[in-house]
Amino acid sequence: MAGIYIHIPFCKQACHYCDFHFSTSLHKRDQMVAAICKELELRKSEMVETVQTIYFGGGTPSLLTIEELKTILDTVYNQFHISEAPEITLEANPDDIIFNEPIDGQSQINIFEAYKNIGINRLSIGVQSFFEEDLKLMNRAHNATEALACINKAKEHFDNISIDLIYGIPKMTRERWLENIKIALALDIPHLSCYALTVEPKTALENFIKKGIVPPVEDDVAQEHHKLLLEYTEASGYDNYEFSNFCKPGWESQNNTAYWQGKPYLGIGPSAHSYDGNARSWNINNNPLYIKKITTGELPMERESLSKTDKYNEYVMTRLRTKNGVSFTEISKNFGTKYLEYLELQMKEHITSNFLIIDGENLKVTKKGKFLSDGIASDLFLLNLE
Repeated sequence: MAGIYIHIPFCKQACHYCDFHFSTSLHKRDQMVAAICKELELRKSEMVETVQTIYFGGGTPSLLTIEELKTILDTVYNQFHISEAPEITLEANPDDIIFNEPIDGQSQINIFEAYKNIGINRLSIGVQSFFEEDLKLMNRAHNATEALACINKAKEHFDNISIDLIYGIPKMTRERWLENIKIALALDIPHLSCYALTVEPKTALENFIKKGIVPPVEDDVAQEHHKLLLEYTEASGYDNYEFSNFCKPGWESQNNTAYWQGKPYLGIGPSAHSYDGNARSWNINNNPLYIKKITTGELPMERESLSKTDKYNEYVMTRLRTKNGVSFTEISKNFGTKYLEYLELQMKEHITSNFLIIDGENLKVTKKGKFLSDGIASDLFLLNLE
C-alpha cells in the first residue's frame, strides 16, 4: 500500500501558530494547479505500488474549485495505479464550505455532493476549537457557529469525517477544553485529530509570547488537557490508535496509519515530502520557483538517503506513537541483534518509571507515558552502531 500527498500552498490568512508553507496570494493558483499536475507526470515512475490513499493537505485545499481538484485527481488516476476503493481525503476549513454562494455553478449547499462526485470520500475539517476566544487568538478565519454548521452539513453527505482540535492554548481553561471534547463527542464524528499547541519559531504566536501579548504555553496544562482527552474519548468508545488520533472502531485514517507504519508515499507540491523506504526527499518551499522549475521539467527537490541507524530511529519514533508499539521481532529481523540489545538496555529506566510496558512481543507506551512519548522515543534513539 502506498499514498500520494498533495500540498496545496494557499490560505486566506495566516494562523498565528502555523509554520507550514503557504501563501495568502491566490493569483498564481491556476499555474500552481498546472505545476502540480506536471509534477505528477514527471514522477510517475517513482511510484510502482498501488496507491491506496490520496490526501489533499496544505495550506487550505478547500480554497481550490471543484474543477481544479478534479483536474488534479484526473491526473493522479491517469498516471498511477489506484486501488479499487482508495481513501481520498480533503482538508477543509469551515468558512470555505458553508457559505451559500455559487461555486463552479453550484450553490454552496451542494459543495459536499460536488466533492463526492469527483471522488473525495473523506473530509478533514480544521475546527481547532468551538470557542471564539481560542479561534481569535489563533487567527482562524471561521467562527464557532460556522464550525458547527459546517460539521452538521457535512454529516448529511459524508460518513467519513475527521475534525482537528487543539489543546494547551494560552488561557484555555480545563473546563473550556472539556467542553470542546464534549461537543465533538456529541457530534458523533468518527475520527478526531487532537494536537497540543506548540510554539514554532518565527511564527506570530512566538512573537506575541516574547512581547508578553500572549501568555506562554504551559506543558503541565497541555498534559492535563491530554489526560481529559484520553479519559473522555475512551469512555465514548474511541480508539487512540496513534498519539494524536482517535477513532471509532473501523474508522482509522488509512493515510495516517500508512505513515506511522512506514509505508512509501509521494509528496507533490511545494514543500511536500516523500519517502520510498530508503530515502526521503522534499520539494522547495517557494511557490514561484517551484512553478518555474516544474514547468521546465526540473524537479526542485533535495534527497537524503537513510542509513540503517536512521531507519531504526524512525521506526522507534513512529511505532512508539501507535497503540501497537515497537515490535521486538521486527527490530531483530530488520535491524539485527545489536539494535535489539541496545533497545532493551535503553528501555529499562522507562519501564521502571512506568512510562513503557512490555506487552508480549511489543514495547508500548503506558497511559502515564503517552504525553511524553516523543521524548521517550528520543531516549531510545542511537547515534551510530555502524
